[in-house]
Amino acid sequence: MVVDEVARRYGIERWRRKDSAAQATDAPRGVVFVKPTSFMNLSGTPVRLISAWHRVAPRGVLVVSDDMDLPFGKLRMRRSGGHGGHNGLRSVIATIGDDFPRIRVGVGRSELHSADHVLGEFDAGERRALPEIIGAAADGVERWIDGDDEAAMRLVNSWTSAAQ
Repeated sequence: MVVDEVARRYGIERWRRKDSAAQATDAPRGVVFVKPTSFMNLSGTPVRLISAWHRVAPRGVLVVSDDMDLPFGKLRMRRSGGHGGHNGLRSVIATIGDDFPRIRVGVGRSELHSADHVLGEFDAGERRALPEIIGAAADGVERWIDGDDEAAMRLVNSWTSAAQ
């Protein structure tokens, strides 16, 4: 949802499928948007293939992921790090290493099985809060794209929802 929002802001309308991902390019900014279409546990392969094709070092790959260890709506951005139990990040780390920035979007924990929780629907209250959360994460992505990772991290890590 965050990648879709940034692409929307940049006027991206055309996506193509290649290398187990939906891809779109914003040539003026030199940005390639990638949404893996493989199983999450295999998302490292399209990230590696596409970043290698475009000759982008891991530091130039910003990964946006959900995170059950963060409360719903909490955002975190780091320059690098581990997978924290997230199988998608584990897959990316296995293919390009751990030296890439990431924005984690909290989805909280549930009594449901993990896969059922992250693949399930948001409840009504969460759906109402999503535009604000997605917007804040997208603002962080845009700052990172503009080359100001410090400002991106300050914005993302200090952001709190108006509803909280």
